[in-house]
Amino acid sequence: MTVVNNTAFNRFELEKNGELAVLEYSIPKEDVLLLSHTEVPESMSGQGVGSALAKQSLEMIKSAGWKMIPVCPFIISYIKRHPEYQELVYTLPEN
Repeated sequence: MTVVNNTAFNRFELEKNGELAVLEYSIPKEDVLLLSHTEVPESMSGQGVGSALAKQSLEMIKSAGWKMIPVCPFIISYIKRHPEYQELVYTLPEN
């Protein structure tokens, strides 16, 4: 299962058996992605698709040197279970 960054639609995508799981994002600031919504089709449920989508998306963000703002409950939960991605969370610079 391989995730691709579909920049035309502002989402990470994972295709399996002709179906698409997505992690949608917006770009509120250069090099910062706001991760807003994860959607995994019911037919893919329980197969680790959501976790694979989250992990590979976060790895892509890390490799690119970006930060992210997690607002999607699934991504927030994933980061709590995988604290190694906490370093990717964008925080406002202190003045």
